[in-house]
Amino acid sequence: MKKIDNRLLNSVIEKSRSSLRRRTNFNFHDNENDTIQRMLNIIQPYSYVRPHRHINPDKIEAFIILCGRAVVVEFDDKGDILDYFLLDTRNRNYGVELTKRSWHTIIALEEDTVVYEIKEGPYIPLDDKDFAQWAPKEGDTITNAYIDELRIWD
Repeated sequence: MKKIDNRLLNSVIEKSRSSLRRRTNFNFHDNENDTIQRMLNIIQPYSYVRPHRHINPDKIEAFIILCGRAVVVEFDDKGDILDYFLLDTRNRNYGVELTKRSWHTIIALEEDTVVYEIKEGPYIPLDDKDFAQWAPKEGDTITNAYIDELRIWD
């Protein structure tokens, strides 16, 4: 039995706070070849998850909020926002499932945000994500400004 409790959350939250990327994950799947990838994603505000989609093969992805607040943003092929969903247990918005080939990102709105992510596998690092060319690359100096531009939910 794999348990999600405060002890686990506290240990991975600490890792995310000290990470240069301001996020970390904790995998529940046994290896990258598993057909279902299950993990905790611990995300701090202004951790930049470059908009991407999963193709070749197409994959469905879902996020379920455990603590904190986050927003999942869906884009069209040009980078315009199609939709968004605020993940917030206080408002009873618990999760979202993205369709195949959907351009998307997730943004933490509070410190120590934790989401449970489920995605079809296997995970092949070289082609798991098709990154949007219209969005800044991770590490660019303008990523925080880009995140702020996306804040239509405030």
